Amino acid sequence: MHRPPSGPGRTTARRSPTRSATTRRPATTRPATARRDGRRPDHGTVRRPREAVPRYWFADRLLAVLTGRRPVHSMLSHTVGEAYEQLVRLAPADEPFLPPGREPAVRHCDEYAPRDGVVEAFARISSGERVHALAFRLERGPDLRWRCAAVEADGRHRERAEP
Repeated sequence: MHRPPSGPGRTTARRSPTRSATTRRPATTRPATARRDGRRPDHGTVRRPREAVPRYWFADRLLAVLTGRRPVHSMLSHTVGEAYEQLVRLAPADEPFLPPGREPAVRHCDEYAPRDGVVEAFARISSGERVHALAFRLERGPDLRWRCAAVEADGRHRERAEP
């Protein structure tokens, strides 16, 4: 009867004569994060880019309107109800939302969802050493698009001028 060699430094595994220890298998066409069944592995929460999150998208657009970088009418199809009129009153026609200085930026935006299809968002806006507040309400329409329903900036929501 033949016995395999034993002892230190001896191995019983046999290598294929056509494949050396340094030869690698060809790369698969499947991405490393996908499984054979097509599902993604569960590594916790999958993060979307900031621009793909509705509250950040709206916070960036609202800030651009409030600082005069974008015209108010650019938000016309993204607002419902009184929100467009609120933007018109808050836009910097006579007094700017933020004092001149460094370019303002959305630093953080969070949300509270009182029910399905409604998001109440609040954002911290930094401009130089100052921090400002921006609050807005988003509602999902029957077409599944988010639209802004209310806006408040730094606690201001200018009242409509009565004739």
